Amino acid sequence: MFYEPRNGHGLPHNPFNAIVTPRPIGWISTRGRDGSENLAPYSFFNAVAYVPPQVMFASTGEKPDRDDTKDSVANIRETGVFCVNIVAHAMRDAMNVTSGPWPRETDEFTKAGLARVACETIDCARVAGAPAALECKMTQIVALRGTANFLVLGEVTGVHMDDAHIVDGKFDVTRFQPLSRLGYRDYATVTEVFSLSRPGE
Repeated sequence: MFYEPRNGHGLPHNPFNAIVTPRPIGWISTRGRDGSENLAPYSFFNAVAYVPPQVMFASTGEKPDRDDTKDSVANIRETGVFCVNIVAHAMRDAMNVTSGPWPRETDEFTKAGLARVACETIDCARVAGAPAALECKMTQIVALRGTANFLVLGEVTGVHMDDAHIVDGKFDVTRFQPLSRLGYRDYATVTEVFSLSRPGE
């Protein structure tokens, strides 16, 4: 099968997200200028550089109470900071609650029953029980082609890791089984890993 996106795919559901999988989930916590807090998952998320460490996430779509975007991007525009919380398999239901199209005054931490703790290097909360979290200072927001598509880039200024998942000096993801996004309404959990050596190593 071949299709050009501009002409449609002819399938019952859009296959694009099912092709680009699995995708890590960036559970983005932000705080608005007024002190309101927001927590939302984004599967267009990844790390993009080592030195300095940098990450990105993309927000698509808009809410009627946020003009041209969603709460996360609107808050980052105001404060310039955000935190990426990593989603463990055990937190999948709470993560799903925070994905709802809630009004801007909704505090997703409270709605999902999640404890929060203050970040160290930025003025923002993070998910207390997350296996890892990346505190970030926004470096750039790029408007992408299309309606309400924004790419947010940030430099990591602080890294939290749960000591229970550090084994022999390595961060062992099988201990908390990170959640990843597939296509449609599907998710996957990392339960085992394998290693490959690069040529010449």
